[in-house]
Amino acid sequence: MKRSSLEQSKKITIILTYVVLILGAVIMIFPFVWMLLTSSKTVPESMQIPPTIFPAQLMLDNFKEAVASLPFANLYLNTTLMIVFRVLCAVVFSSMAGYAFAKLQFRGKNILFAVVLVQMSLPSQIFIIPQYQMVAKMGLANTIFALVFPGIVSAFGVFFLRQTYLGIPNEIAEAAYLDGCNQWQTFTKVMFPLTGTSVAALTVFTAVFAYSDLMWPLVVNSDLKMMTLSSGLATLRGQFSTNFPVLMAGSLLAMLPMVILYLIFQRQFIEGIASTGGK
Repeated sequence: MKRSSLEQSKKITIILTYVVLILGAVIMIFPFVWMLLTSSKTVPESMQIPPTIFPAQLMLDNFKEAVASLPFANLYLNTTLMIVFRVLCAVVFSSMAGYAFAKLQFRGKNILFAVVLVQMSLPSQIFIIPQYQMVAKMGLANTIFALVFPGIVSAFGVFFLRQTYLGIPNEIAEAAYLDGCNQWQTFTKVMFPLTGTSVAALTVFTAVFAYSDLMWPLVVNSDLKMMTLSSGLATLRGQFSTNFPVLMAGSLLAMLPMVILYLIFQRQFIEGIASTGGK
């Protein structure tokens, strides 16, 4: 009797777990389904109360109007370049800084790392004005460099990779030193290759954060052709009224690159998230 009751309670637990997970999946995917349905509606249908779920007929003209309203080729290119350069800067500089904070001894090490932690704890909006003034004084507004500028140094990347290097035994670096490696060779040929999974996770997070960044690209680049996908879509929103079907069609077109990248690099994305949770 006890064994059967335990098996029954276990089955109930499994069923409840699956029910909760299915409900969570439905809640997560509902906004995307609603965006897809709204992109095929007319303006009256999108604003109707009570709302209509399915459009009376598919309105593909919304996608044509979205493409005509925005220079999507420039937006795709700007977003891609911003993501690529931010990822490169985050990986290169965060790896070197993280290794220095974890394995090297130098004066002011703890104070400098405290500055990194303070930067992590502050909201990014605080730095927008000084960063914009720096870019403006260099005369580099409305450029790709302006989009990349806030991501040249990543406080999160420095902290994350420092924790990774702390988990690598010091004996490995000492063995490399005994084999004749200097500090730079120890870092590049021995220590850095051991952080592959963490670097992949940092790449994923940096790419996602850069793709979803709205405020900075909207502030620093006023030229529509130099904006990113997120800031470009913001220009489709009217001050008093908004064509929601066209906005949803544009959002769907802007979302496609990240969906394709996720489908291609799904394994690396999941491994990166899992490694971050493991830390």
